[in-house]
Amino acid sequence: MIEEYAIVTKSAGTLATLEIERRTACGLCGQKRGCGNATWGKMLGHDSHDFTAENQINAQVGDSVVVGIDEQAVLSSALFLYIVPLLGLLIGTVAADYLFKNQFYVIIGALLGLVLGFLWVKGHLIGRDKSGVAFSKKYQAAILRLAKDEAKG
Repeated sequence: MIEEYAIVTKSAGTLATLEIERRTACGLCGQKRGCGNATWGKMLGHDSHDFTAENQINAQVGDSVVVGIDEQAVLSSALFLYIVPLLGLLIGTVAADYLFKNQFYVIIGALLGLVLGFLWVKGHLIGRDKSGVAFSKKYQAAILRLAKDEAKG
């Protein structure tokens, strides 16, 4: 289970909206010298992104929690997001080259294969179960415990 600290911003039934707490590994962010991450953060901004997770522990708004997602879900998502579109691009390129022998059509075939690969991945990863829920439970993050429980040991 991959874990991260987050703050509950909304709670509704069995779902909660969370915002990740930003933490740095080395403490150099904000200083003039460091790994360069602070420079990118100043240029692009460290925007926070909200996401939804299962609220198994009935956490309330403002609670600091530990949220987790299954490692296999992350690895399979990465595999799908990189390999399938790349295969679509290669298949589209080879098919267009075989059929047309024109570089313009080869480029169009490659782009079409890439887009079709991404669309297939989107449909596969989002999917729909029999109840009509638009997100597979396998890829759903879950609140595991309150972060203050970490200090107790």
